[in-house]
Amino acid sequence: MWYGLDPLYWIMLAPALLLGFWAQARVRSAFERAQQVPANMTGAAAARYILASAGLQPIAVEPTGGFLSDHYDPRNKVLRLSPAVFQGRTMAAVGIAAHESGHAIQDLKQYAPLVVRNAIVPVASFGSGISTTLLIIGALAGLPLLIKAGIVFFSAMVFFQIVNLPVEFDASRRAKAQLATLGVVPYEDQQNVREVLNAAAWTYVAGTLQSVLTLLYLLMRFSGNSRS
Repeated sequence: MWYGLDPLYWIMLAPALLLGFWAQARVRSAFERAQQVPANMTGAAAARYILASAGLQPIAVEPTGGFLSDHYDPRNKVLRLSPAVFQGRTMAAVGIAAHESGHAIQDLKQYAPLVVRNAIVPVASFGSGISTTLLIIGALAGLPLLIKAGIVFFSAMVFFQIVNLPVEFDASRRAKAQLATLGVVPYEDQQNVREVLNAAAWTYVAGTLQSVLTLLYLLMRFSGNSRS
């Protein structure tokens, strides 16, 4: 992006970038520690058990490629787990599988922030893609209206990330509760699961903060262009 050449942009973004680096390092560290603690079932089995206990037997649990690419697909009602989680018989695998199962439970209960998030996914996805193009063309051609449109579309993505924060934190809360209530994770091992889930939550915070600060930078820069 053109604004990546502006020192002010990096100064404003520094807190979010530092938080992001710390969060990613914490996730990997917590995940690796929890991977060393064996569980009595695989992540896939834990997900199916939690889903069945919530009356969600029809939801499929499928493997997907990538590292920590786990997600719940509300449109197709499918929970997809990365290889390390799907096949893993560790506390890390069980914790992440439980988190994604928490999203399925949110879907069942029509958890309001999730409903809002799902509704704005198309707008946020479109805005994420087109905002960059509009901002670059607007900056190169000196067209403030295109820059303004780019900021509006970028704002849609930022709004999506803000709405997503309570969704992710609530899914982790549900995961911890389910694992404890169903006895999937022994009490002495619950700390390992909590560390993984808490660390993962901070990555969402860092990503959202980065987007918010980028939006503030764009608003400041556009406001300056308008006055000039």
